[in-house]
Amino acid sequence: MKIPTEPIGSIPRSSELIAAITSQTNGADLQKLYDSAINDTLKEFERTGSPVISDGEQTKSSFATYPLEGLTNLAPEGMKIEFEDGHSRQLPILTKGPFKYGTYAEKYLTAAQKLTKTPIKQAVISASALSLIYPASGIEGYSQSEFIADLLNECEKDIRQCLEHGAYKVQMDFTEGRLSLKLDPSGGVLKHFIDLNNQVFNRFTKEEQQKLGVHVCPGADHDSTHSADIDYDNFLPPLFEMNVSNFYLQLASEPDHVKVLKIVKQHLKPHQRIFVGVTDVNNSVIESAEQVRDRVLEAAEYIPLDQLGTTDDCGFSPFCDDKSTTRETAFAKIKARVDGTKLAEEKLS
Repeated sequence: MKIPTEPIGSIPRSSELIAAITSQTNGADLQKLYDSAINDTLKEFERTGSPVISDGEQTKSSFATYPLEGLTNLAPEGMKIEFEDGHSRQLPILTKGPFKYGTYAEKYLTAAQKLTKTPIKQAVISASALSLIYPASGIEGYSQSEFIADLLNECEKDIRQCLEHGAYKVQMDFTEGRLSLKLDPSGGVLKHFIDLNNQVFNRFTKEEQQKLGVHVCPGADHDSTHSADIDYDNFLPPLFEMNVSNFYLQLASEPDHVKVLKIVKQHLKPHQRIFVGVTDVNNSVIESAEQVRDRVLEAAEYIPLDQLGTTDDCGFSPFCDDKSTTRETAFAKIKARVDGTKLAEEKLS
């Protein structure tokens, strides 16, 4: 029985690239560094033996804000997300309508496809995350309902373009899902987020939904999280109401794997596949292939083999300036995931 294994997305940038991004190097020089970074990332990914790879998000400002690049109708004082180590990330806020993406993920996908024959997976940001840029006070002449209509159209376009250009899978990053229960323990915000994202997913056929997925985690930035203290108990049951076939679930860093796996077993639907996280991206210790194998075997006790896959807990560098993990560590963990998944396959067969 083959067990599919896929990355989440981001790979740490080189020190040279980070320095160029943060120092606002001129465009021509930065583009050369970007081109080199994409090419090198794809080659390193291929060396791990991973059957599905990504461009490592080398040219994204962050997993969440790439659609906002180039827009002029934004201000910097948006929602602030606090991480457990004390640092924060802040979203911008929309100042006027209409809302349109400045950059679509298809740009990253097609650039990578020119450099490799290995299947490419493309991550996109959720409609729910971008919904947070609309100000609570409203925008004169541009209602929230008008904004949501534009947002849903743009999110659909972002996904559809990737499918049309041959993405192996399109994964919606939904890290704000778990965070929503920290902001609103009643679950009302989470329900709103899921309903919003389902309005996008419902625009795709059942066949197309088989190539769509959702990634969830408690955040991963500077080896810190924003919502690891929020239990999966109240999060996973509504999560599986999302109308996609693939779920990429942070698990390796969870203190009680079995507790989470029991929840998954109880609420998993027949058409859904769970990719369990088998490498902890916030821990610099590199897992052995045998450790990964054992994590897969543990998951196989609760998840049917034809519904089981493996992944990393999160992207290794979702924000472009994160230096907490080296490229070498990230690729070593990915290789451990690939090799350990193969060991589990052999054991289970």
